[in-house]
Amino acid sequence: MTPETDTTDLQRAEARLPRVMAALGAVGTLAFLLAARPRFAAAFALGAALALLNYLWLHHIVEALVNAGRVRPSKAALAKVVVRYPLMFAALYVFYKTGWLPFTAVLAGLFVPVAAVILEALLLLRHSIADKGDGAREERTDT
Repeated sequence: MTPETDTTDLQRAEARLPRVMAALGAVGTLAFLLAARPRFAAAFALGAALALLNYLWLHHIVEALVNAGRVRPSKAALAKVVVRYPLMFAALYVFYKTGWLPFTAVLAGLFVPVAAVILEALLLLRHSIADKGDGAREERTDT
């Protein structure tokens, strides 16, 4: 594996991550629906949506800060820095206090990005091991 392929693999993984998060959120929601737990499904979907929104905002903020040397960060990016955590905590507090949706399912949905990152890491690891295995086989056939 060369440094160029490492970089492209990471860029592909970064581009795939929001789709993987959305897919995991949908699979979890569907699993709760199939288990006849519609309130849990709604709460999980809400937590996953909040987590995905948080990830997208964080991604936007990081890109804005990386480009800050060239252009000034937009007011929207700066607002996302300020609003991100208070909005998340306020939403969690509302669900915790009101009991409108199961709090544990909302929390479970918030862990969807963690599951997506672990899946991506395992995928990259598998590709890395497969590439090294192919290189070792090529070296053995040359000798």
